[in-house]
Amino acid sequence: MKRRTLVKASLAAAVVATMQAGAAWAQNPVLKIGFVGVTSGPAAAWGISNQRSMETRAAWINEAGGYTIGGTTYDIEIVSFDDQKDPKRAIAGMEKMANEGIHYVVGPNVDDGAAAVRPVAEANGIMYFPYAFPKALYTAPASNAVLGMVANYQSGPAIYKYLKDEKGVKSVAFVAANESDPLSQRDGGVAAAEALGLEVVSSNVTYQVDTTDFTPVLTPVMRTRPDLLVLSGVSPANAPQLIRSARELGFQGIISTETAQDATVLSEGAGDLANGFISVGGASTPEIASDMMNEFVDRYTKMFGEYNDESNTKVYALEYILETIKANPAAIDDVEVFKTTMDSFEAPNPYMKGGAVLKYVGSSSFGQKRQVAVPLVVNVFQDGKFETLFVAEVD
Repeated sequence: MKRRTLVKASLAAAVVATMQAGAAWAQNPVLKIGFVGVTSGPAAAWGISNQRSMETRAAWINEAGGYTIGGTTYDIEIVSFDDQKDPKRAIAGMEKMANEGIHYVVGPNVDDGAAAVRPVAEANGIMYFPYAFPKALYTAPASNAVLGMVANYQSGPAIYKYLKDEKGVKSVAFVAANESDPLSQRDGGVAAAEALGLEVVSSNVTYQVDTTDFTPVLTPVMRTRPDLLVLSGVSPANAPQLIRSARELGFQGIISTETAQDATVLSEGAGDLANGFISVGGASTPEIASDMMNEFVDRYTKMFGEYNDESNTKVYALEYILETIKANPAAIDDVEVFKTTMDSFEAPNPYMKGGAVLKYVGSSSFGQKRQVAVPLVVNVFQDGKFETLFVAEVD
């Protein structure tokens, strides 16, 4: 009898402890931030980097007790939706966010998806942070989208100028997938190259995204003997295949892209043949990374067992959203207040050394501040990892 009484008492104590722990956890209201982007298929690395960056930062914030806005401390919950790189699914994802009362969403990751969700976002008072480049998304009368990275028409000219000045590049060829995003990026790259005085020797060769043999695609391009081969808008899955085919065809020039890539995928798919490949990297280098950035990388790696350099850029979107709301708490459920706050917003950049600040830019490209300020880091792949080629800024 005494033993039963002791067991009952122990169980009762455990239940009370569990209820108390739940009550303690439930003391903070929840602030939901959405993610709508591609986490499956050839371009999955782009969206997975977004989602994991957000989840890593949210877990870190919650572990530290939450995020305080206007005297109220919130736990951050990331609500994710895989749009599978399909504009119709992107719309469904944004509608899901609207139905859950979410006003701030990161993504989509591609041009078609970002354009498709615009009506839903504007009709439901949602600010969204795409990783897509069409200027119409960020130029008036559009006002609900904020570019989450450096655009190809900003990075392209910087890369081409560097290669022209430092590597003696004089001619360039462009190859793109037969989809709107890569074709748009190709056209922007051609214009930028021509403006710099480079000779564009080929720009009309395209391929289907499900191509597995790129030798027939690249053979006519190789005949033009360019100094630089640009893989416009190339997905992380296609990049190593294209690089391998170009090298096996005897191309010895420079290969580059304005899209971010995955070092592991490059290493597995192209090995040493990918050495020298130039791409846009994450917005950090060892020289400028703060202690907080280093801790973010460590936490991310422990959560997911690996790290994607692109997350050095993707970590910023959630930080910008929360810091901007914190600067004007009325923005928590009113994106018009958020927009007004953006014009003069500044906050310390926790991920960089040297007094860097978070602020919105884009006036030069869009006529309004609809872009997060992150460093333009250009990488070169070498022996299984990315090395920093140069760092620049955009306005």
